[in-house]
Amino acid sequence: MITAIVLIHAVAESIPDAAQSIAELDGVEEVYSCAGEVDLIAVIRVAAHEDLADLIPARIGKVAGVLDTDTHIAFRSYSRTDTESAFDIGVAD
Repeated sequence: MITAIVLIHAVAESIPDAAQSIAELDGVEEVYSCAGEVDLIAVIRVAAHEDLADLIPARIGKVAGVLDTDTHIAFRSYSRTDTESAFDIGVAD
C-alpha cells in the first residue's frame, strides 16, 4: 500500500466544497482543512504508483476550487500506536 500526503491550495470560498469532493474520491482516506501555507491536506492510500498518477492530477487537481497540489510520498510510518503495539506482541492479558 502506498501512502501519500497531498498539500492542496484552493480558492478560499470553495474550501468546504472542495474538501468534501476530494474526501469522496476512491483512495482518499482523510482530508483536513488547516491554517498555514496550504488550505487542505489529503491523506491518500492506493495500491500502486500508477494509481497516484490517476488520482492526484486527473481527479483531485480537477476538483472545482483546487488551484495547486504538492504531493509527498511516505516511505515509513512512525506513530505511538505502532510502537506500543510492538511491545504488546506475545503479552497475554
